[in-house]
Amino acid sequence: MAAAAATPGFWSWSVNVPLLLIVDLAILYRLGDERTTTPAREKSSQRRRSLCFYASLAVLAIALSSPLDALSEQLFWAHMVQHVLLIMVAAPLMILARPWVRLWRCLPLRARRPLGKSLARDERTAALRWTARGLGAPLPSLVLFSVVLLAWHVPALFDATLHSQALHALEHTLFFGTALMFWKQVIHSPPLRDRLATAQRVAFVIAAMIVSWVLAIVLALAPHPLYPFYAHEAIRPGGISAMADQQIAAGVMWVPGSITFVIVIFVYLHRWLVAAPASARPSRLAGEH
Repeated sequence: MAAAAATPGFWSWSVNVPLLLIVDLAILYRLGDERTTTPAREKSSQRRRSLCFYASLAVLAIALSSPLDALSEQLFWAHMVQHVLLIMVAAPLMILARPWVRLWRCLPLRARRPLGKSLARDERTAALRWTARGLGAPLPSLVLFSVVLLAWHVPALFDATLHSQALHALEHTLFFGTALMFWKQVIHSPPLRDRLATAQRVAFVIAAMIVSWVLAIVLALAPHPLYPFYAHEAIRPGGISAMADQQIAAGVMWVPGSITFVIVIFVYLHRWLVAAPASARPSRLAGEH
């Protein structure tokens, strides 16, 4: 019987490009925070938002630079954990943090003014503004989120990312970027615009959750390993089979991958149900004699 492959140790962190970018982002946020005046009544809320921001960066570091990243090259389920952390944890935490103004203010004032005017009014950036408005709308955000999630799990494309660092980086960037676009539609994060009513947000999240479930079901019910890279691994940490590895990955996408969806759905259902009687009360009172 083949011995199990060595499991990366707890201290097997990588000082890689993602980790350096995460550290840079933390420094820029801190700089912008020092340049931003927070009213006394909002300081408590801002501390919570800052905590969400740094938690998001910590999750990104765990997903992309911790031993999990090394383990993802041996086990498909570990790779799926990476994807869930990027899409379902780091991205919504970033949206909750509302870091946009502070990240903008990390730039010197003499740079912000001309850059802001150029982005807002310059004809040369008109195409960029049009693209941002179009892709930032609810339906395109949902479509992009779904297409990116499903497309990168097509076996040929998924295996290609495991043989190319550039493709792998692009995959993770698109996962996180489209997840930010998706979650900003359902989580209030000014100055970004959210255009959906409460009931629409519930439907929006349910639609995305169904897409992720479809992926999980395909992985769980496949009669054979779908990804040659993992199927051809001679030995794996824990000594599990390729099929067991794939089925665990399906479970990761199905259960932990649905937790954020379910939380958001219940929050907005609760708000909707609480608001409905309140909005109906005046009309009932008006009809009384």
